[in-house]
Amino acid sequence: MSKITSRLLNWYQENKRTLPWRDHPDPYAVWVSEIMLQQTRVDTIIGYFQRWMEKFPSIEDLAAADEQDVLNLWEGLGYYSRARNLHKAAKLLLAEYGAQLPEDTKTLMKLPGIGRYTAAAVSSMAFGHDAAALDGNIRRVYARVFNVEEPLGTKDAENILWALAEDILPKGEAGDYNQALMDLGSAICTPRSPSCEKCPIKQDCEAYQLDIQEMRPVRKTKKAVPHHIHAGAVIVDEGKVLLAQRPQKGLLGGMWEFPNGRVEENPVKELASLIWEGYQVKIKVGNPIGEIDHAYTHFKVTEHVFLCELIQLSQKENLRWANLKELDDYPMGKIDREIAKRLQTSALSN
Repeated sequence: MSKITSRLLNWYQENKRTLPWRDHPDPYAVWVSEIMLQQTRVDTIIGYFQRWMEKFPSIEDLAAADEQDVLNLWEGLGYYSRARNLHKAAKLLLAEYGAQLPEDTKTLMKLPGIGRYTAAAVSSMAFGHDAAALDGNIRRVYARVFNVEEPLGTKDAENILWALAEDILPKGEAGDYNQALMDLGSAICTPRSPSCEKCPIKQDCEAYQLDIQEMRPVRKTKKAVPHHIHAGAVIVDEGKVLLAQRPQKGLLGGMWEFPNGRVEENPVKELASLIWEGYQVKIKVGNPIGEIDHAYTHFKVTEHVFLCELIQLSQKENLRWANLKELDDYPMGKIDREIAKRLQTSALSN
């Protein structure tokens, strides 16, 4: 065992975070937590994880659930394909694996939503196998400790980092070691202003010795983030509002929304034609309700929302009328959930 791994493991035993999925007897809990942690911070998912395990305490329970219930419980975490993949994988596990997670990384990677890192994390942490893991925190730690000059996200950097992860992995202690690296990256080796003086492996860190820790990892130049303008219609008829379900594939797949579309220049003038083209619903645009901003991973949206009157409605299967008090039962993205909250608040105040 190298000095780096022994120091990290000793540090971890004294400083590891108390998390609800650690030391959990069921590998299912580790799998759920790792899927939730993709693109999401630990402190954000703890409540979601606890609610999830209460609602779906086993693979069998998740497999039997309705997808809308799954998406509703996931609402607010974003990247909803993760929830849909968990649901699909649970059904597959029930049908082909006796509702048991496989232990080895190759078989785990055959499940929807599980890539190389997640498979290694589950295999090492839930089953004790020697599997090297590489997430965002671990990439940052290794890039500093070994002074990796290739920009993160490039093929060269990935090859170097995975080789390092495989080479330095302590046999028989991969689970604790992978978690030690994650905790170190979260608490000490942070993206900005790392607390190097508290680091248990600072004497082994090339970037620290060269005083270039703020310059590692090297990152690719970011492209400008597009900003799209949308117009949304709150269509009211006989005390109900019209919702549309998004296609199963793509952004916010299977979620519900207030009819909307991207505009070129003028939200007021373009809204009626957008709603007709996108939903085959004719409307009369009324008073503005407000503007809502939201940033997705690769673009930003400002949606101008208007109260609208129904003129003609098609019989499309993806359209549904809902009472205001029922809106919480429909899983929505953040923009549409904010619209729903404003409508509910307005109704309560009237």
